[in-house]
Amino acid sequence: MVSQPPLPTRPGRVLAVLVLSALLIWIDSTVLGIALERLADPVDGLGATPGQLQWAIGIYSLLFATALFAAGALGDRYGHRTVLMIGLVVFGASSAWAAWATGPTMLVLARATMGLGGALIMPTSMAILGSTFAPERRAGAIAVWSSAAGVGVAAGPVLGGLLLSRFWWGSVFLINLPLVAIALVGAALVLPNPRSPQRRRLDPLGLGLSTLGLLGLSYGLIEGGHQGGWSRWQVWASIAAGLVLIAAFLYSEAREHDPSFDPRLFRNRHFAAGNVALGALFLTITGQAFYQTFYLQGSRGFSPLHAGLLTLPGATGVVLGSPLGARLAARFGIARISGTALAAFTLCLILNLTYTVDTSLVWFCIVGATAGLAIGAAVAPTTAGVVATLPMDRIGAGSAVSNAIRQVGSVLGVAVIGTIVSSTYQHAIAPSVVGLPDAVGESAEATRHFAVASGRPQLVPLANDAFIHAMHTAALVAAGFTLAGAVVLILAFGSRRSPSAPASEEQVAEPVRP
Repeated sequence: MVSQPPLPTRPGRVLAVLVLSALLIWIDSTVLGIALERLADPVDGLGATPGQLQWAIGIYSLLFATALFAAGALGDRYGHRTVLMIGLVVFGASSAWAAWATGPTMLVLARATMGLGGALIMPTSMAILGSTFAPERRAGAIAVWSSAAGVGVAAGPVLGGLLLSRFWWGSVFLINLPLVAIALVGAALVLPNPRSPQRRRLDPLGLGLSTLGLLGLSYGLIEGGHQGGWSRWQVWASIAAGLVLIAAFLYSEAREHDPSFDPRLFRNRHFAAGNVALGALFLTITGQAFYQTFYLQGSRGFSPLHAGLLTLPGATGVVLGSPLGARLAARFGIARISGTALAAFTLCLILNLTYTVDTSLVWFCIVGATAGLAIGAAVAPTTAGVVATLPMDRIGAGSAVSNAIRQVGSVLGVAVIGTIVSSTYQHAIAPSVVGLPDAVGESAEATRHFAVASGRPQLVPLANDAFIHAMHTAALVAAGFTLAGAVVLILAFGSRRSPSAPASEEQVAEPVRP
């Protein structure tokens, strides 16, 4: 337990600083997506390939996931305010680095560093909340803190679109700098610095094995779809090495008395099923966000601002769906509510097959809002159900594992769904670019750029058709993941009414982007 210093006389100020810190993470989780089309442009952007863009998104979630446990242990040792402020400095400095990156590789490295900074901010914020607010006020404070997710998810694409309409692509990262400065001043002035008398180990072995394992797996999945197919030994060796390292990580953690990531928690079938369903859902959310960016700004030709505005119905649906799902699950059970919500999201993914270059925007917004509502109604009660199945002394460890599973799902979503889009597009466009440089068929952005530069406008509709075909294929695969998650959830939770029926606000998950 974190030691309890005297409660601050102005806990509202503490909460305001922590909300601002959380807002940074959630804005950044969505703002890059709106800039992907610009980053792929060889003239106005960095000329990044689909694989490089996948890394720019996925590496953030990967480092965030693997560093979460070390961040909590560091806070226990050196004080959570100290670690949070270090995280803010790292996040701000790497945001500036990303804004002025001179190439895709530098952008990926900057994003990796941002992931480390974000990992230092998130668990320390929760620890400070727990030590600041009395038990009777803690649930309400956590609910307010979690609301930063909804604000960030909605504001990120719109702010990014506004900046891209006036400035260069790197301006989307400059949103973070004034927020970091204000949060640092606030943290220094008002935040307490709690630490734990029982210091957790840092677990460098686990951190190394999990990071290298996910890197190897992601590298194989991403590069297999971009650099000559899946038959090369480097691709299979990378995937195999990644799986071996992840297995070694789980084995080493299972042997520890007090592990950072406790795989023994998965012996509880409700905990295991809930996390499998959430991991599948986050995989598809991230994958869908990846291909819809290129659909709206590439195939449809919308500006970044217009594309950002089109994400608002989905974000609104998430915000409304979370409390609604929690209330309904308390009455009808997780199997019925979250299972139905996952099935509804699966249907929305299938409805992505109706998207063409001239699909009605009203229809696009209706599907997006329904998908957001389903996401919110699935995540909140499922998370509450997962937490409610754990004994009180394991809730902290279980929450950390669940957060890591979500981030890993996001990493795999970019790797798997993004690779399906890329490889399917390359196969579909190949007959139309015979005799042209290989780079022309690498992505829809590259094909369109070549069409304009070489005076071959007939390639543009061919590129759009090939991309939409690839998007439809990816949507079907994503629907398979969420449908499997729905089945697992219903089977595990259907035998009892709901472990989350008495769930409090403190157990309700934060909103996520559609």
